Amino acid sequence: MLDQSLWRVHDVPRFGGALPNRVDVVILGAGVSGYNAAQIAVGMRARVVVFDKNLQRLEELDREFDGRLETVYSTGAAIAEAIKTADVVVGAVLVAGAAAPKLITRPMLKTMQPGSVLVDISIDQGGCFETSHPTTHSDPVFTVDGIIHYCVANMPGAVARTSAFALNNATLPFTLALANKGYKQALKDDPHLANGLNVYAGAIAHEAVAHDLGKPFKRPGWLG
Repeated sequence: MLDQSLWRVHDVPRFGGALPNRVDVVILGAGVSGYNAAQIAVGMRARVVVFDKNLQRLEELDREFDGRLETVYSTGAAIAEAIKTADVVVGAVLVAGAAAPKLITRPMLKTMQPGSVLVDISIDQGGCFETSHPTTHSDPVFTVDGIIHYCVANMPGAVARTSAFALNNATLPFTLALANKGYKQALKDDPHLANGLNVYAGAIAHEAVAHDLGKPFKRPGWLG
C-alpha cells in the first residue's frame, strides 16, 4: 500500500527526488499529460507502465526512456490486470472534443490495493474513472471503496500565473492568425485550428462534440 506521506511536497527533497520505497505507477494515455507524468514518475525511480492505443507513440516512448519504463497496448484486460498491483494510476486520456472513456469501473476498484491513488487528469472531459467527480484545490481528494481519488478540475490552476503564461504562448499564434486573416481564412489555412471549431452559424461543427451531445453535426461548407 502506498504511504500517503510520500506525496507531501516537502518530503521529496529528503530522498533526493526519489521515493524511499519502490512504487508502481500505471499511466493511461501517452499524450502530453501522460508523457509528463511518466517523466516525473521515472525521475522518482518508480516502476512505470504506460498504456496507449497508438503503437507509434508507444515506440517513441520506448526509445526516449530507453528501458526505464514499460509500454503496453491498451486493452480492458491489460488495464484490469495492471491496476491490481498499482500504487498510483494516472488517467491521462484525451479524445479531442469528446468525453473521456471510462477505463476503470467501480467493480475494478475492489481488485486494487487499499490506499492506492487514482489521479484523473481527464476530469475536465468527464473523467476516465467511473467513480470520478470534480474536486477543487482546497478539497482535492475523496475515497471510494478504499481507493483515494484526486480529481481536481483545471489542475494547472495550482500554478495560475505560470500556466497562464504557458497558455498565452501556445495560443498567441492562433490569435494573431484570426486577427490578421479573419476567421474563415485562418481556419482554411490551418487544419489544426479548423479542428478546434465547435459551433458555427447555430450548428455544431465538431463531430465528436455532436456525437456526445446527441446533436446533428454540420461542417461548414467553406471548410471543404
